[in-house]
Amino acid sequence: MTSSYPSLTHALAEALVDVLWFVDGCEDQQMDPDDAVKVLEGVAHLVSTLSNDQRQELLALVGEMAAAETNPARREFLEEFPEGFGLIDDAS
Repeated sequence: MTSSYPSLTHALAEALVDVLWFVDGCEDQQMDPDDAVKVLEGVAHLVSTLSNDQRQELLALVGEMAAAETNPARREFLEEFPEGFGLIDDAS
């Protein structure tokens, strides 16, 4: 089986976004809201520890994913991802 991803980093970024998209969209009956917040804040913290080069790589990957996304709601999530998860400053 051949991977449809050009790199492990790209595959992991796709998987991360899939999980966060699910958590962000969960109803209270699907996932405890406090647990959802912990997951989302945990990822934001992890992203805050990335080097500048790693942030730039993730920004590029998320940008590619947003450009290719056909679902409008998911595309919006991807477009808001960099600011929402601390990849860029609010002032950027």
